[in-house]
Amino acid sequence: MAKRALITGITGQDGSYLAEFLLGQGYEVCGMVRRSSTVNFERIAHIQDAVTLVAGDLLDEVSMINILRESRPAEVYNLAAQSFVQTSWNQPVLTGETTALGVTRMLDAIRIVDPEIRFYQASSSEMFGKVQEVPQQESTPFYPRSPYGVAKVYGHWITVNYRESYDLHASSGILFNHESPRRGLEFVTRKVTHGVARIAAGIDEKLALGNLDAQRDWGYAADYVRAMWLMLRQDRPDDYVVATGETHSVKELVELAFAAAGLNWERYVVIDDRFLRPAEVDLLVGDPSKAESTLGWERDVDFAQLVAMMVEADMALVKSRLG
Repeated sequence: MAKRALITGITGQDGSYLAEFLLGQGYEVCGMVRRSSTVNFERIAHIQDAVTLVAGDLLDEVSMINILRESRPAEVYNLAAQSFVQTSWNQPVLTGETTALGVTRMLDAIRIVDPEIRFYQASSSEMFGKVQEVPQQESTPFYPRSPYGVAKVYGHWITVNYRESYDLHASSGILFNHESPRRGLEFVTRKVTHGVARIAAGIDEKLALGNLDAQRDWGYAADYVRAMWLMLRQDRPDDYVVATGETHSVKELVELAFAAAGLNWERYVVIDDRFLRPAEVDLLVGDPSKAESTLGWERDVDFAQLVAMMVEADMALVKSRLG
């Protein structure tokens, strides 16, 4: 009988790549979606017939208990969250309800329905925030610098707490920034590659950005979902940093993206103070050596390949919409 997995946040970037990957591994895949008028199925349209969608909400523990009872998954991947850092400043309470307390509700539902379920929690490099050491590893102290980062710290520690208190197979992946052509337009990588595509198509003349000196450890989302699956293959649950171990500045991202379209970025980029954060995080760069040695994980796509892939996809997208 095929193994069954439940993915919360299946319509997001990571959820869509994870669903694809698990289907390729022979899983039956269930995806939890909220019953709201704004759910966007675009990222999973090509696999929608192969997955089972179930209605539920991280704000409602009863809905999760019912989903677990009905779908009986062997594994749960909790990828749903209010996942945009900038939005967390405007909606700090909602961010806490979904990104922090939502994890507790899911863990509690697992404890009640079937403690044998293996659980993956999507932790985040934003937990390190004002970094206490470079590079960051599993033992680096957290110092979050946004309501999103604070909520993720709660989600991370409640996962550890349930693992140790109830002997659950619950693991957290501390994922550093990971991007793809499916990234939301509000994230800087996609904002840049989509902006380049619009400029190349003659639709826009300028691209407004914030801090060009901000540096991030950027990887490819499809590489990172493999690490999630590998964590649930281990005999013992644990926490792992998933990263590339190298940093690139927003300026480098911009240079590569415009170059991929044969353009000189300096002619098009303008700095807009509205895009600067109230508190900027410092040098986020992860040390993935534990994931590499214990899980046998490695990435396939490097930064330059990732940017080129995203620009190419956005140029095709813009072109198709122009008809």
